[in-house]
Amino acid sequence: MQGASAMRPPEASRPAGTGPQGRPRSDRPTGGSPSGGPALHTGVTGLAILCAAVVLTVVTGLVLQQRSGTLRATRPDDSLRPVLAELGAVPGERATLLQFSSAFCAPCRATRRILGEVSAMVDGVVHVEVDAEQHLALVRRLHVHKTPTTLVLDGEQREVQRASGQPRKADVLAALGKALP
Repeated sequence: MQGASAMRPPEASRPAGTGPQGRPRSDRPTGGSPSGGPALHTGVTGLAILCAAVVLTVVTGLVLQQRSGTLRATRPDDSLRPVLAELGAVPGERATLLQFSSAFCAPCRATRRILGEVSAMVDGVVHVEVDAEQHLALVRRLHVHKTPTTLVLDGEQREVQRASGQPRKADVLAALGKALP
């Protein structure tokens, strides 16, 4: 009969109503009470966190989209004349529109067209386009973080305004109004 007790399942040797460690067994499902106590609370909290993350992401995207292409005033630092000479570019007599772009950038093509039209409209203004990939040291030095980035330089070749993203033609003309003597 020793073989018969060895054949008995382990549950049969435990007292009724106890689990594997001999503790009282609960008939309630794990993770909370059947009335929706902690399990329901955890689900609502998770949903609230998810909703907050989505709202934050949407608001951040809208703010970044709103700022894209907007010309912002900068403090005139040293002249960028040596930079233009390093690039082999001839600066404009009255102002220079310095555009940083890259090969596969669709907004860069539209920016090139806009800046070309503006430089053709305003006497003494030159549009200079720089391939950001070919001039990475310059990109880092001038804190260009995305393409297209346009720098509006005055007659002394100091940065007066800057736009990251595709600027509107009216904004470029307004920026030139501030840069021109």
